Amino acid sequence: MDSAALLDLLGNENRRRILRLLSRKPCYVTEISEYLSVSPKAVIDHLRKLEEAGLVESRVDDQRRKYFHIARNVRLEVNVSPYGFASKSAYPENNTFDITTCRHLSLDVSGASSDGLDDLLSTLEDLEVLENELSLAQRWVQGRLSETLDRLSEEVGVGQDSRIHADVLSSVRQEPKGIDELGHEVGAPREVIADLLERLADEGVVQRTERGWELKTEA
Repeated sequence: MDSAALLDLLGNENRRRILRLLSRKPCYVTEISEYLSVSPKAVIDHLRKLEEAGLVESRVDDQRRKYFHIARNVRLEVNVSPYGFASKSAYPENNTFDITTCRHLSLDVSGASSDGLDDLLSTLEDLEVLENELSLAQRWVQGRLSETLDRLSEEVGVGQDSRIHADVLSSVRQEPKGIDELGHEVGAPREVIADLLERLADEGVVQRTERGWELKTEA
């Protein structure tokens, strides 16, 4: 599902509360209505939108009561910083995916296929610990990223606009490029790129050559 649509859908507090309740157990409309303290009609409307998005499904029990439950796993990530805004959604990898094939990632997945209640509970505990560690690692990376961009701003003397400056500098560091090519690559108008390069040239960071704009080499 598109991350922007998912953000809009989850922007409603009651829909978030419904998903939180359904993550604990399947419920029927009356249960959800009592939990939220809103009318059954409003609950049905929220459930309809969640069903249309593919997040919720329903089934009918022996008493002909319609139960709702979460249909699938979806991960939504939102990063907001002085240097950028990004959101992305993704479904978990298929269980057959071999995580050990990732070049720079090493995980102990020996318990992933264990059988028996004790082994399954142990695997659950290990995965929850790993989930927490990955969350901490993401926070650490985001902090280091912002710190590096802050230092880059100071280094090239461009104030707090270093996200686009960083993108341009990273691009010309690879190979010299013209203004139009840079504008296409970083997604900015030609005029913005031209002004940015001139300012960086005044700071002695880049230079224009026959091959295009490139980092200025130290004498």
